[in-house]
Amino acid sequence: MKKIVFMSILFLLTGALTTAGSAEKSPADRGKALFEKNCASCHPSGGNIINPQKTLHKASLAEHNVMTEKDIIKIMRNPGPGMTKFNKQTIPDKDAESIAEYILKTFP
Repeated sequence: MKKIVFMSILFLLTGALTTAGSAEKSPADRGKALFEKNCASCHPSGGNIINPQKTLHKASLAEHNVMTEKDIIKIMRNPGPGMTKFNKQTIPDKDAESIAEYILKTFP
C-alpha cells in the first residue's frame, strides 16, 4: 500500500514539474512574443506602415546596411524619424537581442 501511495505521489509530482517546464517559452517563442508586443503594430508581417521602403525583410535590411542583431538593436535604440525609440529601460538588452534574432530568422 505504501508503495502505491509513494508511486502515485511521484507520478503527480513528475507531471506537475513537466507541466511547469513546458510553460516556459523557448527563445524563439520569446522573441516572437516580444516582437508582437513591441514591434508588430508598425511592422506587421515584417512590413513597415510608417516607411514602406524600410521593411524588416532581409533584402531591405541589407539595402540599408542592417545585417546583424547588433545593427537592429542599434536602430531600436536610436531610430530614424517616425520610429519609436526603445531604450534599455523599455526593452532590456536581452529582450532586444531576442527580438533582433527573431527578425533575422523570420522575415526572408
